[in-house]
Amino acid sequence: MSSQPPVRASDGDRDRALNELRDRAAEGRLSMETFVGRVDQALRARSRDELDELIADLPHRGRWRRRITEAVASASDFTSRLQSAWRRPRLPRLALPPDSRIRYVVGRGSSCDLVLSDLTVSRVHAELRREEDYWLLVDLGSLNGTRLNGWRLVGPARVRTGDEIAFGDCAFLVSAPA
Repeated sequence: MSSQPPVRASDGDRDRALNELRDRAAEGRLSMETFVGRVDQALRARSRDELDELIADLPHRGRWRRRITEAVASASDFTSRLQSAWRRPRLPRLALPPDSRIRYVVGRGSSCDLVLSDLTVSRVHAELRREEDYWLLVDLGSLNGTRLNGWRLVGPARVRTGDEIAFGDCAFLVSAPA
């Protein structure tokens, strides 16, 4: 009798097992030490059977308990996102210029179109370049980088109203031309 090879664990299988472990730890059914150990095993598991063994001894949750746990987790997530947004610093606005120029240089140097006196801004830091009907943000080899919505630029990126742009430590919220 030939045995089937074990079914390889997918990312979805691993996420399912990790979510079960997390939920059981939140319910107080696993100690922190057991939870950490099983999470480590889940991350190293190669087959679906190994993942199933990690959660097989946990008591089955009823439908209502699962729904209540999910509702509490959802409310908690919403509350933490709301608190984070409320505490987030208010950024100064950077209005995209309405005129017909196609290039604006940003930096610490006096020859720049937008001069920022912060030491984390390079002398010639970045440029805003107008394409047909949109703006591109390009880092010009700055030391501390240019970020768009928290991501450091590695090439030109399209800029839209509502985006957050940071030149070194100087951050702005892009607004429509006045």
